[in-house]
Amino acid sequence: MTKKKILVVDDEPGFTRLLKLTMPRYEIKEENDARQAMDTAKQFRPDLILLDVIMPWLDGGDLASSFRSDWSLRHIPIVFLTAIVKTGEIGGSERQIGGFPFLAKPVSTDSLTRCIEEHLGV
Repeated sequence: MTKKKILVVDDEPGFTRLLKLTMPRYEIKEENDARQAMDTAKQFRPDLILLDVIMPWLDGGDLASSFRSDWSLRHIPIVFLTAIVKTGEIGGSERQIGGFPFLAKPVSTDSLTRCIEEHLGV
């Protein structure tokens, strides 16, 4: 069985490396430079994108818009991972930023696994 592919775009290499180590059932590609994320996504062809909001050079919102504007990437689910918004600060059960679901950092492995499974339909 082929592993589902997840692209993690975050400027903190320690965080992306930790995700890769704690989620061995997925093929995870790390991208720590947001400026390279479009090219990486096109080459890697992920099933899901986990995207930090605040990064140098290019923020997650702009990058998410770029993914949605590209015909080959627009169908890929995007989940924001952010430390700037806490789960309780967003009202309602939707927990979205700019129309995309988010998880607040630090995120537990259990919460992240549930979120990934939900968005990958597994």
